[in-house]
Amino acid sequence: MIRIMKAGRVTAAVLAAGAVTALAGAPAQAATTPSNTNWTADLSTVDSNDVNVTGAGGTLTLTDAAWHRTERVFAGSEGSLTTAEHRLGSAANRVSAELTADTPKGTSVDVDVRGRTGVNDWTEWTPAGTALKSAVSEVQVRISLHSTADGVRPSVKSVALSADSVPQVNALAAATALTYKVFGTREGLTGQTTANGHVITSRDHFVALPSGRALAGKGSGTYTVRVCKTDGSRCEYAPVWDVGPWNTKDDYWNPASVRAEYKDLPQGQPEAYAAYHNGYNGGKDDLGYKVGNPAGIDLADGVFYDGLGMSDNGNVNVTYLWTGSDKTGVVSTAGDPMNVRASASTSAAIKGLAANYAKVNIECYVEGDTVAGKFGTTNIWDRIGPNNYVSDTYLQTGSDDPVAPHC
Repeated sequence: MIRIMKAGRVTAAVLAAGAVTALAGAPAQAATTPSNTNWTADLSTVDSNDVNVTGAGGTLTLTDAAWHRTERVFAGSEGSLTTAEHRLGSAANRVSAELTADTPKGTSVDVDVRGRTGVNDWTEWTPAGTALKSAVSEVQVRISLHSTADGVRPSVKSVALSADSVPQVNALAAATALTYKVFGTREGLTGQTTANGHVITSRDHFVALPSGRALAGKGSGTYTVRVCKTDGSRCEYAPVWDVGPWNTKDDYWNPASVRAEYKDLPQGQPEAYAAYHNGYNGGKDDLGYKVGNPAGIDLADGVFYDGLGMSDNGNVNVTYLWTGSDKTGVVSTAGDPMNVRASASTSAAIKGLAANYAKVNIECYVEGDTVAGKFGTTNIWDRIGPNNYVSDTYLQTGSDDPVAPHC
C-alpha cells in the first residue's frame, strides 16, 4: 500500500513566517455560468469516516504525526477529512478552493471535490478548480494532509469554497464501463488500515487502485470494480477501499485529457507496468520507490482466494464500473459476500462473489427462482455482468420494480 493520493497540489504564496494562503487548483479558464454559491468547509467535525485528523479549535491537523498506512518503512504521516454533502444554490461543474494553512517544509495539503450524479452515483474525486464531468447540485470535499517527516504537521485554518461552471469537456463519458487487463497482486496486511480508514480483516473483500480519484468511503461501494480471471471463469465485485499498490496519482483507466500523471502512457496501462517492463520513470513509482512488479490493482485476501480462486499474482481483467452508464444497485447482505450465479437459479453454478457494499451495474433483468432476502421476496434476478446473475432482493436500487430492461 502507498500513501494517499496528492491530487491537485496547492500553489502557495507566503504571507508570514510559516503561514500561507493558496489556491487549490486555480481556474485555468473563465467561468461562463457563475452559480454565486460560496461556503466554508467545516474543519471541526471529524467522524469515523475521516482518517488520522483532528479538528480541535476549528484547525485541521494530523492526529499522529508519525502514522502512515504502509508496510514500507518511511518517515512522515498522512490523513484526510471528507466534509458533509453540500447542496449548491444552482447546478455547477466546478468547485474551487482557497486554502489558508501552515505548511512547514516537507508538508502539503490537497483539496479534492466530487459531485453527486444520482442516488448512489458520484463523479470521481477531482482536484479543486478542475471541471467535473457534468454539472451537479450536490458536492463533497476531501482535504488531505501529508508530511514526509515524523513529528511535523501541516495545519489548515480555513478552506473557502466557491462553485461555478465552465465549458464542459466530456472526456469521461462512456456508455459501457471501461475494462483493462492488468497485473493483480494479493494485498494481505490483515490488521492494518486502508486509505479510507478501514481496518483489514482476514479474508477481506475490497481492492486498491493506484489513485485516490476512485477511493470509496469506509462502508461504501461508490467506486466498485469487477475483477475477473482472464478466462472469465470467476469474478468478484468489490469496492475500492485503498490506494496502491505502487503509485498514488495514477488513474490509468482515464484518457490522457483527464489522467493526473503519466499522460504519455496508453490509456489502460498502469505506470507500474511501464516502469517494471520498460524502465519508464527510471523504473520508479511516484514516490521514488523501485517498482518490483507491474501491478495495477491490489486484491484483498477474500477477493484473491475466495472470489477469484487465485493461488499466485497474475493478470486479471478489471472493469471500472463507475465509468459506465448502466443502472446500478448496492449489494446489501448481513456482511458476507453473496454468490454470483451463472443463471437466475439458486442451483446454478457459482461464478464468483459480490462483496457487501459493492455498487454493481445492472444490465438487464430476468425471472427465475424465487428468493427471500434483505428486501423482501422476489423472482427477479439482475444480470450484473456476462453470465453473472444475482437476486434483486439483495440489491438496493431505490425501487421495488426492476430498474433495467428485461434481458
